[in-house]
Amino acid sequence: MYVIGIDVGGTNTDAALLFGDQVRAVAKVPTNHQDLFQSTTQALREILAHYHRSDPIRLHLSTTLSTNVIVEGRGTPTVAVVVPGPGVNLGSLAFPFPIYELDGYIDHRGREVSPLRMEQVASLKDVLQEMQGYALAVVGKFSGRNPSQEQALSEELAKWHRGVISLGSRLSGRANFPRRIVTTCLNASVAKHHLDFVDMLQTAITDPISELLLLKADGGTMTLHDSVQRPIETILSGPAASIMGAQALTQCKAKNYLIVDIGGTTTDLAAVVEGEVLFERDGATIAGYKTLVPAVLTRSIGLGGDSELAYQKGTGIVIGPKRAGNPLCLGGDRLTTTDAAVALGLAKLGSEEAARQGFLRWGQALGLQWDVLAQQVIEAFTTRLVQAVESFYHELETMPLYTVREVLHPPELKPGAVVGLGAPAPVFVPALGEALGLPWEVVPFSSGANAIGAASARATVGITLQADTELGIVTIPEMGYQGEIHRPLFFDLAKARQLAEEKTREYARSLGYDGSSEIYVVEEESFQMVRGFRTVGQTHMVRAQLRPEARRIKGES
Repeated sequence: MYVIGIDVGGTNTDAALLFGDQVRAVAKVPTNHQDLFQSTTQALREILAHYHRSDPIRLHLSTTLSTNVIVEGRGTPTVAVVVPGPGVNLGSLAFPFPIYELDGYIDHRGREVSPLRMEQVASLKDVLQEMQGYALAVVGKFSGRNPSQEQALSEELAKWHRGVISLGSRLSGRANFPRRIVTTCLNASVAKHHLDFVDMLQTAITDPISELLLLKADGGTMTLHDSVQRPIETILSGPAASIMGAQALTQCKAKNYLIVDIGGTTTDLAAVVEGEVLFERDGATIAGYKTLVPAVLTRSIGLGGDSELAYQKGTGIVIGPKRAGNPLCLGGDRLTTTDAAVALGLAKLGSEEAARQGFLRWGQALGLQWDVLAQQVIEAFTTRLVQAVESFYHELETMPLYTVREVLHPPELKPGAVVGLGAPAPVFVPALGEALGLPWEVVPFSSGANAIGAASARATVGITLQADTELGIVTIPEMGYQGEIHRPLFFDLAKARQLAEEKTREYARSLGYDGSSEIYVVEEESFQMVRGFRTVGQTHMVRAQLRPEARRIKGES
């Protein structure tokens, strides 16, 4: 089947056309940050110009829409309606959203200890209706163990509230209450923008596109319908596309390697350890907001091919973090890192003479030869990149270990190779590898590898199963499911894991995904419940999902 991948980046929007494991075409257009839909459709037109058949095409899109809305503070004003229960002081956490606390309580085992007071819910109407155009986030402390109070609240609020209502239990089953509140508020705040974008996509994208999927922060894809319910999961999909592209195209045999994506505006770093990409343990952080969104672990620095250049006495060349715009060699009006590579003949792009003349003028002002100055830019870029890599791995090595396996057998993190992608990668990745003393590889189609990564990504969907054998209850908040445990005496962690895998496949099929993919157990734990010096039951938690992965794609022939 033909698949098109589109990645909307900070500088350019890339597109790739795949057939099976072959790349048939790539395209690149400038990103219009004022109109991401225009960038997307222009890239689609460019890549479809290389398609001369009538077969249906599936489109995988990585978009910065939700990320930009959050970073720029353009989201819909959101109010959090929460049911914290006793012993929680939310006022001390300084949330950036208005918080309204209601009575009621579901305990840590999913039992309703105190019911909601519907007169409190009714009293919210007068308060909230004064806030025009707001969205609601409804979150209970232990809603992951029993979402019934969240659901009842949503039904009651929907009788008069006509805006977005997001439920925390549908976004994550994990126990971190503050992060779940933030995640749910952000989801509600971006929902309207995302829905408008989806409506435009559905109107504009017709034959031969038969299906449209969006890339998620964990490197998997989701359907448009699913994305409307959980748009927060589309944040940070750009770095995820790059990682999927590296994995789809690399020939690296090392178990541990560093992925370096050098773009026009930023450079993204990621790590593969024992053959697996590292993921954020607690969830993605965006614009300072700590969320529970599953995401690949990446770090970005303001260093790219279009970074602005300056010279400081005593320091030398200073690069970035701001973007200067288009390089001189491509008709811009300011020198960039790309111009240094072009002027020195390290890259063939645009006008080499324009780049050289730019460095000649700058060199004359500083009393330096133009080629010496250009070489200093290359060296400064490489030095900054080496520092970022060292800082990245220092951070990884100081992250806390939580599981027994990690404490007893801590993984070796240090990379055995460098895998690079992005338009400037052929210039800087060899220098980085040499500086680190590591073998290096620049993947095929490096300039458009992020779009290839989007096209090669496979669907992911996950669930959090909570089981209490004393109560005989199993809860899966993402599915809104609560069921009975038959023969609870024999229901152990292995059976909980088996049920989680079955329910993950069932959930995936209900959302329109292929449920036959490999199931990955992200996290699991089990505790004995003791009362009166005897065991009365067990609690089991299993987080499982379809494994995020990319199809292998052949390199250039």
